[in-house]
Amino acid sequence: MSRRSGGSIGDWAEAQRRTQQTQLIQQREAERRQRSYERDLARGRREQQAAHRQHREAEALRRTAQIDAEVAALQGLLATGCRAPAFRTAALVRPEQLEPFDPGNLAHPVPMPLLEQFQRQSSGWTLGSGGRAQAERAAHTRYTQAWQAAHAAETRRQQQLAAYRQQYDRWAAEQLAGVRAHNSGLAALTGALRAGDAEAVVEYFSATLYASTAWPEALPRQVAAAYDPAARQLVLDWELPGYAVVPEARSVQYLPSTDQDRVKPRPATERRALYRDLLAQCVLLVVRELYAADEFGVLDSVVVNGFVDCPDPVTGQEARFVLATVSAVRGTFAGLRLEQVSAVDCLVEGLRGQLSARPDQLTAVRAGRRPEEVGTVVSHGGHRAGEEEEPDLFAMDPIAFENLVAELFRAMGMEAVTTQRSGDGGVDVEALDPAPIRGGRIVVQVKRYRNTVPPTAVRDLYGTVQDRGANKGVLVTTATFGPTSYAFVEDKPLELVDGATLVDLLHRHGLRGRLGGGPAASVPAQRAAEPEPSAEENVLGMSWAGPVALDVCALVCEGNRVLSEDHFVFFNNPRTPDGSVRTHPHSAPDKAALTVAFDALPRPADRLVLLAAIDPEVNPHADLAGFTDARIRLLGPGGEELGRLEVSDGRAGETALVLGSFRRRPGGDWDFVIGGKGYPGGLEPLLGDFGIEVS
Repeated sequence: MSRRSGGSIGDWAEAQRRTQQTQLIQQREAERRQRSYERDLARGRREQQAAHRQHREAEALRRTAQIDAEVAALQGLLATGCRAPAFRTAALVRPEQLEPFDPGNLAHPVPMPLLEQFQRQSSGWTLGSGGRAQAERAAHTRYTQAWQAAHAAETRRQQQLAAYRQQYDRWAAEQLAGVRAHNSGLAALTGALRAGDAEAVVEYFSATLYASTAWPEALPRQVAAAYDPAARQLVLDWELPGYAVVPEARSVQYLPSTDQDRVKPRPATERRALYRDLLAQCVLLVVRELYAADEFGVLDSVVVNGFVDCPDPVTGQEARFVLATVSAVRGTFAGLRLEQVSAVDCLVEGLRGQLSARPDQLTAVRAGRRPEEVGTVVSHGGHRAGEEEEPDLFAMDPIAFENLVAELFRAMGMEAVTTQRSGDGGVDVEALDPAPIRGGRIVVQVKRYRNTVPPTAVRDLYGTVQDRGANKGVLVTTATFGPTSYAFVEDKPLELVDGATLVDLLHRHGLRGRLGGGPAASVPAQRAAEPEPSAEENVLGMSWAGPVALDVCALVCEGNRVLSEDHFVFFNNPRTPDGSVRTHPHSAPDKAALTVAFDALPRPADRLVLLAAIDPEVNPHADLAGFTDARIRLLGPGGEELGRLEVSDGRAGETALVLGSFRRRPGGDWDFVIGGKGYPGGLEPLLGDFGIEVS
């Protein structure tokens, strides 16, 4: 009889076998996943490396293309310049067209309250006939108070409008007189040119070269010229570009083996040839510009000496090296087809001029006739060795700017010193005018602004004059002043000096200074014209009950901190740097409006905070108790109303209020959160909570 193993042992063995098979399958699956992961990781690395290589190769090609474009522009300077229109005196005529009168919000009358509105508010009283009579009397009292406040505000508006109109009329008369004087002087210049007056000829042709559109901005255009009437010859020195204008590199190649760019240098002979050709083109283009602009036929010949100003390699001192010169007779030059010539051959062989064989090493040529040998020399553009460039007042160090203003007062015959940086009570310069009767002690405040100076700064200056016992106060700025400021200083010992006037005073007293790219236009605009909202923008129209006048402002914030002071939009800064938030003209029933492009707000911004503050110009003693029934209308680009947002009422004693904020949600949508926090001290403490320090 055979024996069989026990059932329990067999079952255990079978379970063990199945467990081992399961573990083996799991191990093989884990190994398969690991191999797949490693393959994906390797593929990702290869793709990343390929993308990196493509990016670096594309960047190298871009840099090479940029170098080629720079060289092509230098090689085509003469041909391109010959296609530029000839300069004419007609281009200097100024039109007698001025900016129209635009009083902005002052053009809108203050809405007067209606008795029916106050009666409707009291219509819910149900206290019998006596109660109704009492309600009617209370409604009439509130109506009378509101009407008197609105009437006072309207009277102030009319006074401000009249003052602004007078200011505009004065400005317009001055501008028109200046335009007519300029055009009259231009007519006199034209007559002098026809007569061959030497000074007029030099001024005209110097301006021709300085204002020419044929020259790239990167190239210099300094000129010194004189005119010989007997020989009908214009003689001038013209600044040439330096050797560095020709790119030192020929191409850029990416090397994958080292993950670096290799810059292939341009051979010295090729670079020198390009530079010589450029210098010859410059000289020929100068001659072409002069003859093309000679609409009065006063030139028979032109002498051009092309030079560079740079340190002498022998002495290290600034020196002038003449690298090209030519004397071009009109008849000979008129027969040239400059678009097709070889510039070097044309200059040297065709016109018998001289061109340095090694301009890269500053090997000079003998100059032709020089302007100082002819007569009075007039210079335009650039600056000679040892001279300082006209400083930009906007970019000047604040202390240096105050020192310049003090120097201006000294140049005007006064004693003037700058004050210490602290404890000066808001005074930047103290001056003493020794003139009898009109002289005395003067306190000066300096504001280096780009936008209109707020009226509060003018009122603060008046307080400083009274506190210091000064005879006069002067506010000097690089910006402009509004009509409220000019109206305030009438009949007061105050004087306002705007940016354009400051530059004129500096130049009249032998000092130097400019406002950015040129003189500031003293246009008394109440506000700049704003573009209509685009399809991606919304208008936030804000309205409230009561006659109180408010300034509505906006802060572009990250959390509870404003991105920068430039992201505080108010009357003196009507737009953010990118224009995503800006003030906007409002229409009834709104009393203020802002334009917002939510999708265009800076990436870090997650809040747009709306503020309101009492307008001290209209309601200097008011508070926000009269700020009720406030709401914000969300308008589309076409003015259609998309929705309404309620905001908190103001409270007695408060003069500034956070209306609410739009907050960006994780999905990109913007939700409005009502505010309500009020401040008794106006905008200053409110802005301090958001990181703006008001000085």
